[in-house]
Amino acid sequence: MRPAVRRATAEDAGQVAELIATAFAELRSVAYLVPDRRERHKVLTANFRIFVDHALEHGEVHVIDDGPAAAVWLPHTSELPEPADYDRRLDEATGEWASRFRELDALFESNHPAEPYHHLAFLAVHPDCQNQGLGTALLRHRHDRLDGARAYLEASSVRSRDLYARHGYQPLEPFALPDGTLFWPMWRPAAP
Repeated sequence: MRPAVRRATAEDAGQVAELIATAFAELRSVAYLVPDRRERHKVLTANFRIFVDHALEHGEVHVIDDGPAAAVWLPHTSELPEPADYDRRLDEATGEWASRFRELDALFESNHPAEPYHHLAFLAVHPDCQNQGLGTALLRHRHDRLDGARAYLEASSVRSRDLYARHGYQPLEPFALPDGTLFWPMWRPAAP
């Protein structure tokens, strides 16, 4: 039986941002973005909140049951605005590490495909709930509703890259942060 997936609301935004920060806490890319472990979770939660709020307004956020897993989707089209007051909010959220987050933004932007697609910005499963099929349930839920449309994401670990490959995503040329940490952009072509 598939876990119950529901569309998140504004009331879920804080919990979803917190979940993403918790799930991503041990990623190598996150250690580069916020080297201070004591500050990392707070900074990440505030940064992810910007994107969760943006997706609630312009895309879709899905959660499983009471929130052990979430997916944040945005349509990538020329009409999609930047998050409201992004520069100020990013500075407030990330403080002394804002330049590292801007570096990552620039890398992501320079590697995005040109044509329209659905962007899986974040897929997060709480560490205590991983390996239970929750990420797969979220992917299937959204893919079933894409009607064969193209999708794109940036995998931040070999493990996540392999999960996405099992769901029809094809790896593109990887790119790296200044410390050498790799991201694997992945493309899911339109279904025939």
